[in-house]
Amino acid sequence: MATTFQRARSEEQRAQRRQAILDTAAAMLTEMPVAQLSLNELSRRVGLAKSNVLRYFESREAVLLELLDAAAGEWLDGLDAELTAAVDPAGGPRERGDTVAAAIASSLAARPVLCDLVGAQAAVLERNVSAEIAAQYKRAAVAGALRFAGMIADRVPELGEADALRFAGVTLMVTGTVWTHTQPSAAMLAAYQADPELAAMRPDFTDTMRQTLEVLLSGLLARGD
Repeated sequence: MATTFQRARSEEQRAQRRQAILDTAAAMLTEMPVAQLSLNELSRRVGLAKSNVLRYFESREAVLLELLDAAAGEWLDGLDAELTAAVDPAGGPRERGDTVAAAIASSLAARPVLCDLVGAQAAVLERNVSAEIAAQYKRAAVAGALRFAGMIADRVPELGEADALRFAGVTLMVTGTVWTHTQPSAAMLAAYQADPELAAMRPDFTDTMRQTLEVLLSGLLARGD
């Protein structure tokens, strides 16, 4: 049951309440996909009326976009070390490219909440926010893409900065698409179980991402040559 709302009297209190909403939503995403997270349930769990939650975030989508930005930042924080551990600087461009692709695919697979948020980004999360929130998110996304591209260029300098950025951008778009297609509905799961031949139509996220990124990197390297 929602508690009686008391307006925050300081910026610190407002920040604490905003963070409580974000933390509650993040916890919910460990239990359910993005599509099932409702503003009503979020409000109930955080202990505020829905109208009071909207004092801090203009919509459910605004909450989720902020979580996406945070999750992407945390992913990039860990990815640099993962790439350093995986990539042999003495290897050839193709070898290093394949290793980068495999490391990225594995890193993303270990972060299902991030992948789910990325999968919902363009079609859902960006559809119910103001221009101000949209611009704020996009500025953060551009900064993240540049950071990601820098990591790629460090491991595969033969790409050059422009193609490293192209690779980074396409990787993020492909992540959402592949994630969506590798998370079948209950009806699809039942169909796969009933007919083993249909099960071959269910792709594996990690393998599909790895193969897709390998091809993308190889193509960019070949074009550069």
